[in-house]
Amino acid sequence: MGFRAGLCFQPLRLPRHPRSLAGHRGGERKSFCFSCHCHLVGERFNWHVGPHHLCLVERDVFSPYIQIANQPLLPNRSKLDCNAKQWRLFADILNDVAMFLEIMAPIYPIFFTITICTSNLAKCIVSVAGGATRAALTMHQARRNNMADVSAKDSSQETLVNLAGLLVSLLMLPLVSDCPGFSLGCFFFLTALHIYANYRAVRALVIETLNEGRLRLVLKHFLQRGEVLGPTSANQMEPLWTGFWPSQSLSLGVPLHRLTSSVFDLQQLVEGHQEPYLLRWDLSQNQVQVVLSQMAGPETILRAATHALVLEALQGDGPLPRGLEELRNQVRAGPEKDNWVIVRDTHQVLDKLFPKFLKGLQDAGWKTEKHQLEVDEWRATWLLSPEKKVL
Repeated sequence: MGFRAGLCFQPLRLPRHPRSLAGHRGGERKSFCFSCHCHLVGERFNWHVGPHHLCLVERDVFSPYIQIANQPLLPNRSKLDCNAKQWRLFADILNDVAMFLEIMAPIYPIFFTITICTSNLAKCIVSVAGGATRAALTMHQARRNNMADVSAKDSSQETLVNLAGLLVSLLMLPLVSDCPGFSLGCFFFLTALHIYANYRAVRALVIETLNEGRLRLVLKHFLQRGEVLGPTSANQMEPLWTGFWPSQSLSLGVPLHRLTSSVFDLQQLVEGHQEPYLLRWDLSQNQVQVVLSQMAGPETILRAATHALVLEALQGDGPLPRGLEELRNQVRAGPEKDNWVIVRDTHQVLDKLFPKFLKGLQDAGWKTEKHQLEVDEWRATWLLSPEKKVL
């Protein structure tokens, strides 16, 4: 049984160590970009590196196990799907931070181990978050259901870029090997260029499905101006540096016991509408929780999210349609115990408002047959409101 580990070091001046690299003399030694191939056959080792580098080999050996153990540090799959652009940018920046830690680790031998472990932890997060978002964006780019073709082209392009980077690094190595300051300067310049290029690439993405951030932007524009933003405009306005986590004000697909603890409370939630979702609004915390029926499809989930964001808009400023403006005045004047009355009245407003909004979304180019809203898996069944029950 054998293994092979590849190590790559930046051209930095390292402090003296009693077990310095073979072939280097004096109080200082230099580590150049090279690969250290360690072969294990039975119990026989062939080491030509110092203990610091042994730590790096151990890191590569145990990295897959650390990556599995670090899964709880990452958001669940639905969050990565909902905010793929933000997590893609986050993974790229975190990868640059991990590279910087690896470069700086030999300069401070006392903190070498903890620095390398922190770098490895960051790379594990990058591996999972980057891989997941890459798959999501590849699916978005496969316009003709040709994911294999898009993945193959992406992989070929990445291989070509890596080869070009290797050639450039070999040409630059003699220029920077004797000047650590210039080496770090090149690293910071290229890192800033890399982050900027990734930002521009992510900003150029136009995703035609609605997540919470894009839905909030489109709905706010619709309520204030009566127009629906197209996918291009909404994606340009979507924040990329924030929004990694959906807001705590909206929870879709929660269990029924989170909304009600008695039959009377359930009757209040069901009263006045036949929509396959139940909604509870906590005005003091501006939090909306939604229970979904087993019959709830993408359009129902989209309406429930729109309903929750409309309630959020009642606490904000800015122009609103006449019916919602009256409800806003009631919210500001009424006691918190009448929240369910406001929810019931907004159902009636949405009966007229949501069909126009949905048609506007479809006309503007949004795909309403699917969404990227974060929805939990809980579903419930209840009787329809007696006032509108159809026999």
